[in-house]
Amino acid sequence: MNILQILPEMNVGGVETGTVDFANYLVKHGHKSVVVSAGGAMVEYIESQGTRHYSLAVHKKSLFTMIRMVKKLRKIIVDEEIEVVHARSRVPAWIAYFACRKTKAFFITTCHGYYKNRIFSQIMGWSKYVIVPSEVIGRHMIDDFKVSSSAIRCIPRSVNFERFNIKAKRKRDKEATCTIAIVGRITPLKGHLYFIKAMAKVVRTVPYAKIWIIGDVPPKKESYKRELEVLVRRLGLSKNVEFLGVRKDVPELLAQCDVLVLSTITQEAFGRVILEAQALGVPVVATKVGGVVDIIEDGKTGILVMPKDTEQMGSEVLRLLKDKSLVEGMVVAAKKKLVTNYTLERMAERTLEVYEELQSSLNILLIKISSIGDVVLATASVKATRKNFPKAKIYCLIGEESRKILQNCPYLDGIIVFDHKNKDKNFLKFLKLSRKLRKYRFDKIIDLQNNTKSHLLAFLSFARETYGYNNKKCGFLLSNPVKNPLQEIPAVQHQFQVLNMLGIPYKENNFLELWPSAQDKKYITGLLQTEWLSEKNKMVGINISASAKWKTKNWPIEQMASLCDILTSYNIRVILTGVEEDKELGMQLLALTKSKPAVFIGKTDVLQLAVLIKKCKVFITQDSAPLHIAAAMGTPIVALFGPTAPERHRPPARKISIIKKDLECSPCYNAFCKILTHACMRNITAEEVAKLVLQYT
Repeated sequence: MNILQILPEMNVGGVETGTVDFANYLVKHGHKSVVVSAGGAMVEYIESQGTRHYSLAVHKKSLFTMIRMVKKLRKIIVDEEIEVVHARSRVPAWIAYFACRKTKAFFITTCHGYYKNRIFSQIMGWSKYVIVPSEVIGRHMIDDFKVSSSAIRCIPRSVNFERFNIKAKRKRDKEATCTIAIVGRITPLKGHLYFIKAMAKVVRTVPYAKIWIIGDVPPKKESYKRELEVLVRRLGLSKNVEFLGVRKDVPELLAQCDVLVLSTITQEAFGRVILEAQALGVPVVATKVGGVVDIIEDGKTGILVMPKDTEQMGSEVLRLLKDKSLVEGMVVAAKKKLVTNYTLERMAERTLEVYEELQSSLNILLIKISSIGDVVLATASVKATRKNFPKAKIYCLIGEESRKILQNCPYLDGIIVFDHKNKDKNFLKFLKLSRKLRKYRFDKIIDLQNNTKSHLLAFLSFARETYGYNNKKCGFLLSNPVKNPLQEIPAVQHQFQVLNMLGIPYKENNFLELWPSAQDKKYITGLLQTEWLSEKNKMVGINISASAKWKTKNWPIEQMASLCDILTSYNIRVILTGVEEDKELGMQLLALTKSKPAVFIGKTDVLQLAVLIKKCKVFITQDSAPLHIAAAMGTPIVALFGPTAPERHRPPARKISIIKKDLECSPCYNAFCKILTHACMRNITAEEVAKLVLQYT
């Protein structure tokens, strides 16, 4: 596996140590290890061990610099054929996230700190899986960053036993009686101020104690170090306290200590130095913060004190200095826990397992937020996607009016509803939806809608790969666009032009499907009984109207009435379907016909209508949603086309006959007839429709 780790710098610190240890493990076990940072003292060492290092300015919180680094990092990812990019800090994570786009590399983060919930820190929760070093950090990411609990992978940091396999060397100066140390960057959060005050109490009892402050101050915290130096002089500890600065021989220094103190006053992500001290047999007194409680069992493997409680901290240090049997018991228990939970091998193996899970798991979203008929047409694509990705988690984003169509779909793991025509219409709701989609960590988004809104949603979801048509509707935002075909092709075949980029070919048997429930079937049985109809009757359905928007699609009511009378003469019972708004049209038809068709206009929803159409021997309809529903249910269809082209809108159906009049003005795709004749539909006669119907009955 080819792994790239990215972090701000490669100087001394817990994050840097973990990066080095893992990099060395990767090299020893035959993986390619690449590290990107702004450089530092540890670069020469990791390069000598076989890791390749690239120096980039990935530590600067400058938007301009970050944008420049994206392109440079992407080139490294491609050139080194990187499979996983592991970001260990926020600025590098932003750079890595966008660098991974348009590459085959997977992006993952480890949260090494207890980050404040700000926009800048949100990136740490954007990877599909988020590695945390402790349960406290995991809960923080779930509660404050709204990361799904299923995305959290808790992998504690480790200790490199090879490096810390040093026998304790309690060498004393002639006057020194013990050595107490604190290790870490000198910042207010690490609580050095309280450590020094606690040591004043220790020195009153053990006047010749040596106190080491290992680690140095960041450039912007120089004043804080001076404050500590003043405190040391004021408390009369100048002869006891030594500021050792940054040291490469930390293991050797710790091996000479009698007690390690960790005095952090904020939520500590983990506390690697505790493990390092325990590996050397040094007892630990630590504040009860963050991930520290995962490592130390109070009174068993170490001692926990409350943050800022200098009195208790000093007392517990003195207790360890005096009670050798207590120390011996803690050292044995701590090492036993280290071997079980915190070895480098265990950490590395679990991290590699997450990488493998990252690569093998797949989250897919299909977008189809248009009308009911278009969503029905998308069912063939949904089925084909599931067949091609049987183990993936597949979701579909649909409009509110289409919710019921896919609610029983066996090929989906879930649907996401976007009521873009009503309550979710404004731009703020649109942005809220994009945030919601990001939480799913989609690997692939298949845009079957292909308009500006859907392309923008696909982009803002930050999926690894987005597929759709490269049209003039923000198609440039897609990572994998396809050109529109030069000639008109049916809608389903048009969708498969996109799916083909994912290795899903179009086949002639890509039929539509719908999944009515047992309740839907029971309802239709009862509805038919109200008209004394059953399975024994020969029934033909007629959809009375296309839509309120498309009046030009409608077949004139007079011809429809004539058709009812013709079919009745062949002992066929006609069923009229339509929506609530079509009831008045139904009344007009009844006034024109001598026969009495069963009027079920406005009495069914989409899946109930599907069951009703399934009961019919033939279904007659204009270019509208019921046309696609009939195709999905396998009912023979007589389709009437006028202002629209069947070459573009016909569904894949087992049995379908199309009637269309070839006129100079057709297809016009106009909602109102400009020449006011409506000839494209008016010229379709009841007799020619009846002739086709009778062929199926």
